[in-house]
Amino acid sequence: MKLYSYFRSSAAYRVRIAMNLKGIDYQQSAVNLLKGQQQSEEYKAINPEGLVPALVTEQGMLTQSLAILEWLEETYPEPSIIPGDPWQKAQLRSMAYLVSCDIHPVDNLRVIKYLQQELAVSDDAKKQWYKHWIHTGFTALEAQLNDQPFCCSEQPSIADICLIPQVFNALRFKVDMSDFPKIATIYKHCNSLPSFIDAAPENQPDSV
Repeated sequence: MKLYSYFRSSAAYRVRIAMNLKGIDYQQSAVNLLKGQQQSEEYKAINPEGLVPALVTEQGMLTQSLAILEWLEETYPEPSIIPGDPWQKAQLRSMAYLVSCDIHPVDNLRVIKYLQQELAVSDDAKKQWYKHWIHTGFTALEAQLNDQPFCCSEQPSIADICLIPQVFNALRFKVDMSDFPKIATIYKHCNSLPSFIDAAPENQPDSV
């Protein structure tokens, strides 16, 4: 399989973690979001959305990280990233969606660029915007967590897969994590595991 990715993209980061956890071999093709390569005619012929990730499979192209994670789970069920009974699976998805649907869409690169370039928002106001939505989402998630190394299971799950990239980017924007000790603990623990280490932005071929 071939994954179109950008090393700091939260959504692509999720897919890298999941594929590593499941031991799936894949190749990466870098799409530099800062240089606008995602809007090129060449890339839009691959993914008309002009976003990453995009995953080339034997059956065709898949886009949208959550859809890719669900497909990976159904196609490569072991080890599971959505383990448990229906109630446990729903809890995991709920936490994953909190991050990927409530926090990430309003804090991603194209939104931040629109705020700056089209609405002339200042750099300080941009940072305030980013930190507000992180704080709102992380406060809600922190209240749902127990004192355990993963979000809601005894193994890494879709919730952790979505959370870790978001924490990485929160730290990039210098969000104070002292209000979120449970999230910070999960972040530290996950980043001690090879599958997460290998997926980390600084370890990607396009990070240089």
